[in-house]
Amino acid sequence: MSRVCSILGKRTRTGNSIARRGKAKYLGGVGVKTTGITGRKFKANVHKVKAIVDGKVTRIRVSAKAIKMGLVQKPLKRDYKKA
Repeated sequence: MSRVCSILGKRTRTGNSIARRGKAKYLGGVGVKTTGITGRKFKANVHKVKAIVDGKVTRIRVSAKAIKMGLVQKPLKRDYKKA
């Protein structure tokens, strides 16, 4: 399964990691130079949670942001009594 939020649609995005060297001008140096650019991935913070979907309890993959926003309705805890 891919790392995709089923509510917000957040997924893995690509970007660059930039390696620099040197001392910044405001610190008294001659400036920062770029020495290399490599690709990297920004991964979504996705969790598997039990949620109520269409009246049924199912396990879905949801981003942490969707959980914080209150978009996920979690089921009630089971009231279990030992026999």
